[in-house]
Amino acid sequence: MNARVLDGEITTSRLDDVRAYDGVRTRRVLAFIIDYCIVALLTIPFAILVFFLGILTLGLGWMLFSILVPAVAILYIWNTLGSADQATTGMKMMGIRLDRLDGTRIDGMTAVVHSVLFWAGNVILTPLVLLVSLFADRKRTLHDLLLGTVVSRSDR
Repeated sequence: MNARVLDGEITTSRLDDVRAYDGVRTRRVLAFIIDYCIVALLTIPFAILVFFLGILTLGLGWMLFSILVPAVAILYIWNTLGSADQATTGMKMMGIRLDRLDGTRIDGMTAVVHSVLFWAGNVILTPLVLLVSLFADRKRTLHDLLLGTVVSRSDR
């Protein structure tokens, strides 16, 4: 295996290819929009379920509405980004995937932490967290740098 150290982390030859990062920022934004439309659609049946659960529990079940969207999003991320494809449905449609720089597979917990760090970074730093990708190597965002991950084209 042809490997080299970049930024103190081992990368594989596929991730060293500059073509693997062509158009990644735009594709990430479009994948994000697709994924959260999917999460919104997945939330509908769960909201109906919580509604009827609230009726059965005399209103106590309706407290689940406060965590419904984050719970659905976390389950979606865990099952898609943490799968063998290492990509959500939106990422697959855009032809990108999440990789670790050490070459190991993305597991469900890393996928969830990646997503939570993205949202926490946006809450704290607003969209400035995405400006890091303009200056970082391989168009990595702040949460990618923290976790040692990179988003690359899956077709290259």
